[in-house]
Amino acid sequence: MSDTDDFPRRAFLKGSLALAAGALLPTTAWASTMNPTPRRPVIIDTDPGQDDAIAILFALGASDRLDVRALTAVAGNVPLDLTERNARIIRDWAGRTTTLPVYAGCPRPLVRELVTAANVHGKTGLEGVTLHEPLAPLAPGHAVNYLIETLRAAAPHSVTICSLGPLTNLATALTEAPDIRDHLSEIVLMGGAFFERGNITPAAEFNVYVDPQAAQIVFSSGVPIVVLPRDVAVKAPITPARIAPFRTLGTRCGTVVADIMTAEVAYQKGRHGVEEAPMYDPTATGYLIDPTLFKGRQVNVEIETTGEWTLGETVVDWTGHSGRAPNALWINEVDADGFYAALRANIANLP
Repeated sequence: MSDTDDFPRRAFLKGSLALAAGALLPTTAWASTMNPTPRRPVIIDTDPGQDDAIAILFALGASDRLDVRALTAVAGNVPLDLTERNARIIRDWAGRTTTLPVYAGCPRPLVRELVTAANVHGKTGLEGVTLHEPLAPLAPGHAVNYLIETLRAAAPHSVTICSLGPLTNLATALTEAPDIRDHLSEIVLMGGAFFERGNITPAAEFNVYVDPQAAQIVFSSGVPIVVLPRDVAVKAPITPARIAPFRTLGTRCGTVVADIMTAEVAYQKGRHGVEEAPMYDPTATGYLIDPTLFKGRQVNVEIETTGEWTLGETVVDWTGHSGRAPNALWINEVDADGFYAALRANIANLP
């Protein structure tokens, strides 16, 4: 793929309306996807990002449960040249330099200019830790092509996409190749907000706000979706007491996780005067590893793509007023202590 900048726009204009018109899966079709399966094949789509780093390490530490096939990088928390670099550094930390390919994807949203969160995550995207030069290059080819080719070659309903950033890569793949829907087991994503509202605007959560058109395509795809929203992130906050057990691991990855968490708490203390920080992306990989730690409800979710003040809002029909069929499992409860115990146990499996 020679023109990475034009590719998502070409795909969006070519097929987004047709994809959005696709039929949704009936609620009963979700039953088989909600039970954890040992060694579940997973592709992590990500924009590292401090919390992305913890989420990726969490997944890689759970190698008895998750078969992480690749990382696909997208622009989001920081620009693409940094997110793909950070993804390669994270795999080095986990000892997966030669066994986990990293693909670079879309450098900007489908129709908007890129908005980043470098003010939160630092100019490198991984504030709080010392970074080395990645030990291996990117895998050849564009992340969208990788997604399409890999999913087409997979068995029906066999691969899970775990999305930790804006949904540009996935939306572009679904638009270019709608048939890949049949090969996806489910999409587990961190994004959106309802009860807790936004973290970048009063209405919108960052991942959805960056590319609401992409989110609209994904939520209209008919693939079973599990949403780990801001509502959950604030119910499992990072605190100094929860950081300490990671530092006592005495390992490289334990120290990295502790340092990142410390930086996140320091940011919140400086901005809001509180010594805790929401736990965002790791809740998505935590759900993959142990869904029994979470509770939610099947609801209809629509994405606001035109509102002057509500762009990127996840409009959740929590009460069923719209009459629209559910298209997502919206998680709104988490066993926070159980989550942190699982996170530490899996980080302990890494170098």
